[in-house]
Amino acid sequence: MHLELDQDGHLVDYTIWNQEVATELAKSLDLELTDWHFDILHAVRQFYQQFGHSPATRPLIKFLMKTVSPEINNAELQERFKTGLVARHLSRLAGVPKPANCL
Repeated sequence: MHLELDQDGHLVDYTIWNQEVATELAKSLDLELTDWHFDILHAVRQFYQQFGHSPATRPLIKFLMKTVSPEINNAELQERFKTGLVARHLSRLAGVPKPANCL
């Protein structure tokens, strides 16, 4: 599968995203996506569509607590997505642009 990515590894066209695309993007993190992961990624996309920008970590976690599970926290996201850069990597896997405040 050939995906057109920007210099930060995010999809150039977020509208082509689907679970197969996410699975391909997750390979770079040596991550196998489960239904739980896809619930989170769909919520990240919902945030982007609702607010018009990719979420920073704190607003993302608050949004996930409301839309996915009140039990979600940063430590769980870091552990289950194998990254300390939660907002950055979740946005990339969800096919949306890099959050503005990420390096």
